[in-house]
Amino acid sequence: MNFVTLKTIKPILALLGSLILAGCATAIATAGSGLAGNLNTAILNQDDPALVRDGAPAYLLMLDSFVEGAPENVAVLSAAAELYSAYGVVFVDDPVRAKKLTRRGMSYGQRTLCSAEKNACEIWTLNYDEYVERLRVVNEKEVEALFTFGLSWIAYIQAHSDEWSALAKLPQAKATLLRVQTLSPSYKQADIEHFLAVLDTIRPPALGGDFDSGLAHFERAMSLSGGYNLSIMVDFAKYYARTLYDRELHDQLLNEVLAENPVHPGYTLFNTLAQQEAKDLLASADDYF
Repeated sequence: MNFVTLKTIKPILALLGSLILAGCATAIATAGSGLAGNLNTAILNQDDPALVRDGAPAYLLMLDSFVEGAPENVAVLSAAAELYSAYGVVFVDDPVRAKKLTRRGMSYGQRTLCSAEKNACEIWTLNYDEYVERLRVVNEKEVEALFTFGLSWIAYIQAHSDEWSALAKLPQAKATLLRVQTLSPSYKQADIEHFLAVLDTIRPPALGGDFDSGLAHFERAMSLSGGYNLSIMVDFAKYYARTLYDRELHDQLLNEVLAENPVHPGYTLFNTLAQQEAKDLLASADDYF
């Protein structure tokens, strides 16, 4: 399987952050017995991404303390995996620091899966065929842990994209999300369709990208999200339309994003980020096309 490095894997960044941060606050609330019960709403409805970036480190330290007190608690481990991974890929520009944070997030993700299903411990060391076979031990009751594990793994790959050993595991990480989808088709439907669309289109067709599959995933993601998640359209433009040099579709999608009100419960933070990116993509379109 062919991979390119940082430029290829970078599309995962914003999407991964939206998926992880959307769920981490609920997990923190569970882990902290209501200490941060409103954190989910506060994060997702925030229109100032810098504020989220500056405030997150306090929660990282808090989650470390939760893990120390409950080292096999799935909710605690999941929260730690998600927030460390999100912070590392979304808000940290220093590559060395991003590697360190996502390594910790991946470790927590592995512990999450292992605590939820003992027979899945060390599954991440297997080759692709063995990995897919072993995934069968994970059942529907472990879907949330499996989802967290998969996202923390992809965050790790993104931050370590200059290492072949990390990139070589991307098919296993994708297989993890497909297993989640098989076990529970209704679980995070729009998010998983969005994620699979990006993974299908981060490489051009000549290097293994599956654009027919990617198009179907993008269309399903937009339909399932009800049009409220603007980042889906931005990724559709960036990784599908740009790669196929479809300027008409590219500009149409991005102008629709800019015409929308970014404020919507549960989506404001990442819609704000999506509109910023849409402006940048339109500004560079003449040079690209």
